[in-house]
Amino acid sequence: MRRSKRVLALAFSGLLLAACSHKDKDAPLAFAPADTPYVMANLDVLDDSTRQAILAQVDAEMPAQVAQMKTQADQLADKDPDMAKYLRTVAGEFDGKTAEQVIQDTGLNPKGYMALYGLGLSPVLRMELADTKAFESFVAKLQNDYGKKFDVLTLDTQSYQRYVAPTSHMQFIIAVVGKQAVLALLPQDAAQPLLRQALGLDRPAKSVQDTDRLTDLAKSKGYAKWAVGEVDLTRLLPLFIGGQDPLAQALQKMRAENESAKTGEPVANIMQVPPSCQSEAERMAARMPKLSMGYTTLDEKHRDMRFDVALANDIVSAFSGLKVELPGLGTDPAAPFELALALPMQQLRTFWSAQAEAVANKPFACPMLDNLNETFSSLGDSMQKAAVPPIGDLLGLHIALDSYTANPNGGMPKFSGRLVIGTNNPAGLLAMAQVTSPLLNGLKLTGDGKPVALPAQVTNALSESGWAAMGAKSVGIAVGTDEDSKLADVMKQSGGDAGELLRVHLDGDMYANWINLLEQRAENAAAMTATMNPDDANAQNSEKAAVASAKAQFETMKSEAARIKAIGMRVQMQDQGMVITTHTEMK
Repeated sequence: MRRSKRVLALAFSGLLLAACSHKDKDAPLAFAPADTPYVMANLDVLDDSTRQAILAQVDAEMPAQVAQMKTQADQLADKDPDMAKYLRTVAGEFDGKTAEQVIQDTGLNPKGYMALYGLGLSPVLRMELADTKAFESFVAKLQNDYGKKFDVLTLDTQSYQRYVAPTSHMQFIIAVVGKQAVLALLPQDAAQPLLRQALGLDRPAKSVQDTDRLTDLAKSKGYAKWAVGEVDLTRLLPLFIGGQDPLAQALQKMRAENESAKTGEPVANIMQVPPSCQSEAERMAARMPKLSMGYTTLDEKHRDMRFDVALANDIVSAFSGLKVELPGLGTDPAAPFELALALPMQQLRTFWSAQAEAVANKPFACPMLDNLNETFSSLGDSMQKAAVPPIGDLLGLHIALDSYTANPNGGMPKFSGRLVIGTNNPAGLLAMAQVTSPLLNGLKLTGDGKPVALPAQVTNALSESGWAAMGAKSVGIAVGTDEDSKLADVMKQSGGDAGELLRVHLDGDMYANWINLLEQRAENAAAMTATMNPDDANAQNSEKAAVASAKAQFETMKSEAARIKAIGMRVQMQDQGMVITTHTEMK
């Protein structure tokens, strides 16, 4: 079912983007409670040219997605025939169709309103329809082809359909309410007030639309209005861990039954949630209170997004004013693949050691969080070990690849590029490298950042020209033709601005090259595995199914990569928390 959701998301991504800015009393956000723990909705309509461009991209990706679903169905045929049949049914609804045809068949309004939100933890999706009859026909056909019809029920005068999954204690609700499709996942024994609110028969006393919660968020963060979302962890985590939310209780019951079947422990005992869980969930949420996201640019050539992670003051203050002296961290990357990552080990050790000590002084008592005690204990030990040079002197890493070709015989790949290590003790790092590798004996670097040719024994081993350089707080190495001048340029580049943590760039050609390399390795591994069980028919069949599934996955990835010109990401610690921006440029 996850595969089908992915296909649906791809098919309709960007097509359901609409707005609630005019206070329509029946807009989807008018049904979302103001205190919902999560919400994502649309605050404006895409222009026609952008929508058509997205449709064209979906059309290009659809065949590979459909093929992948069919392959997945074949792989599941013996283990889970119901799921296999479901995947084939969904794949059949998309097979050979354009995105525009799918939209027309499902009755969805490409310029309509939509909102995804939680009634507590229970998700509800509301989408405006252009043709309610078409949507109802689509749902009926899907169920008929699958061979399992939903129950048809009525609450007051509102008709709805329900599918119950007893083993998970969940029910899936689908209904047409006015001009909207309503889909909800509720606990199997949901009380009538929750069901009434999911269907919209009862409205919240105050809605998200009443509060302008998303509109204000978009303004404050610079999100465009096409898709804006927020997760309030101060509400979500206590609901999930505290044991009071109906959906959380259903999930807990499923886990308890599975554990009881293994251990014999009564389900009722396993489901008990100590009072400490509520307060400790609040304790965790206080460290990262909210997450939000939205597009900053969305047109036929660009898909730029911003993610904001609100963090506790001590986390922000530890890194927001920190300037890491790693060459290139303050410069936009431009190589086919380039990554500049801040790793200020002294500050990281201080921060994480304090977190580990805080957990040691006040361990988590809630059973669901008990594993965090061991995690933070191990983290504290690791931070102590990280004090030892050269790790303790580390400032960051800067990697740039101009080319990369795998060795068909499995040996050293052929590549060209640069590696710069930021360190508080570059001379000490060089000395340690020379002790570790005698091939570097005789290499003498000054601190002016000028490249020096690597010893002949090193370049002979690499079958490439090579250089090294040392700056005031960095050591660099470069391999490949003309990489000496590029290394010299990198060593002169600026370090990060205050709060700069990461910059990444990957162009489409390098991305496609990596996918091909991964596919070749997967094929080689599969061939080797097949030779290990030549007489085991079941093992052979399983391996063939796995190979077919992997091939379908790689075809999907290659289809996507073929349309990408470049992708990138930047991570900064700002005054309110961490800001992650992504950039995707299409060909």
